[in-house]
Amino acid sequence: MQADLDRRRPGQSRIATPRKETDTCKILSGTYGGMTTGTPIHVFVPNTNQRRGDYTAMAKAYRPSHADLTYDLKYGIRSVQGGGRASARETIGRVAAGALAKKILKLKSGVEILAFVSKVHQVILPEDAVDYESLTLDHIESNICRCPNPEYAEKMIAAIHKVRVTGDSVGGVVTCIVRNVPRGLSSPVFDKLEALLAKAMLSLPASKGFEIGGGFACTDLTRSEHNDEFYMDETRNVRTRTNCSGGVRGGISNGETIYFKVAFKATASIGKKQNTVTRDHQHIEHRTKGRNDPCVVPRAVPIVESMAALVLMDQLMAYSAQCELFRLNLSLQQPVGSINNTHVLAPDLP
Repeated sequence: MQADLDRRRPGQSRIATPRKETDTCKILSGTYGGMTTGTPIHVFVPNTNQRRGDYTAMAKAYRPSHADLTYDLKYGIRSVQGGGRASARETIGRVAAGALAKKILKLKSGVEILAFVSKVHQVILPEDAVDYESLTLDHIESNICRCPNPEYAEKMIAAIHKVRVTGDSVGGVVTCIVRNVPRGLSSPVFDKLEALLAKAMLSLPASKGFEIGGGFACTDLTRSEHNDEFYMDETRNVRTRTNCSGGVRGGISNGETIYFKVAFKATASIGKKQNTVTRDHQHIEHRTKGRNDPCVVPRAVPIVESMAALVLMDQLMAYSAQCELFRLNLSLQQPVGSINNTHVLAPDLP
């Protein structure tokens, strides 16, 4: 849990906010002797580096592209310090819970979830620059930008530094891959796996776009080009020769690698003067004070991983209830939990 919180915390590099937070977690209940007890796990992560004075101007002026206005419109009152519920500080809970989900998924089914930065501003990592099958956490964590390609990582770092010194910010894209996904997770129509992943990712602060598999690029292809043809592998598993669908078909996981992308906008709080309006409807110029990220994307990587883990953990539990209590067709239905994700079809029922 602490390892993932360290990847999320502010102040970890020169391209992140200079605010220093250790984000040291303390588990206050729910475990004993290194094991869970079955009761709720209470994780406490104190905020130790606050500067309340940085938010004084926010009490009167609405920061452009922030949630200040909509909170006032809905509730008539809002938290000033740090942006309240709109603050990325809330993602600590997601990462802490996601760390547990990732551990369970790994132990149960051998699931591996890895996210990395694939775009910063106008610097785009080519699709063929990363091998999804051989990618490791060490490749991603080898630089402060969390881009697994050293050449493009340096270009991205330079792009972030360029806007940081001017008081501006940029956005980017996080790509996430999930290997060894059990087949049969999620359900058709309203709870399709890609829909649940999209909801989870678009609930993140500053997220503005989601695409899975071929995404928007599939609109350039014909049906025959985009189809994933089936074949039998050496263990008699039904596999697909390509993976344009991104590991999901009909809303249900098919056992292939899930891959998707999440777009994040540039940080709303910047040091440049901007025109805005006050709570009493006066036009003013406003410059946001504080220690803000010039690009949120590198710190978003562990958050994306955590949300993917939480979605898959929910669906793993749902699968157990829906499909393992009474198995209807043993020749086709496959139990989840194989560490190497090898599923051999059972013999036909008599």
